[in-house]
Amino acid sequence: MSQGYAIELYFDPALENQILRAWNVLARRQISTQLIEIESRPHITLFASPFIEIAKFENVLRNFATKQEPLSLCFSSIGSFPNDNNVLFLGPTPTLSLLQFHSQLCDAMKKEGIEIGEEQRPDNWIPYCSVAEEVPRTRLAEAFTVLRDLKLPVSGYATDISLVEYQPVREIFSFTLGTHQITEF
Repeated sequence: MSQGYAIELYFDPALENQILRAWNVLARRQISTQLIEIESRPHITLFASPFIEIAKFENVLRNFATKQEPLSLCFSSIGSFPNDNNVLFLGPTPTLSLLQFHSQLCDAMKKEGIEIGEEQRPDNWIPYCSVAEEVPRTRLAEAFTVLRDLKLPVSGYATDISLVEYQPVREIFSFTLGTHQITEF
């Protein structure tokens, strides 16, 4: 199991519940229970790193969140990466506002001297929301079929930005977009 930290974008309750439905259907069919077992929440990963300075990230994310508004999202595709983790995901339509949100976060982190990995740089970043991990190869087609029955697209808003430690997933702090609130965990 990998250890590390991630900045994650969380969704409004209605959108989160639609994605959790997919997790639960895949779990009931015993295709994938990984995300439920590690106590994750539906999210889009904006940044990940094995080591971070928590205090530095807290300042960056607090300031960044106050300057943003909840972000409109529409998950319109199903995908998988060409590696051995057999992750299935819902892909959000890559709107200009989503891409700018990520780019502005990267800029804010760079100003604080935070190194952005190659995969997470704005010109390489692929936004996605995992719905299954470690799907057995023999069941990938079945999992895709289950996800196709979801009645895509599903839409809603990204409302919170959080720093989490994994695995299992533990929220360190979370900020609501567009407000000065902080939720400590």
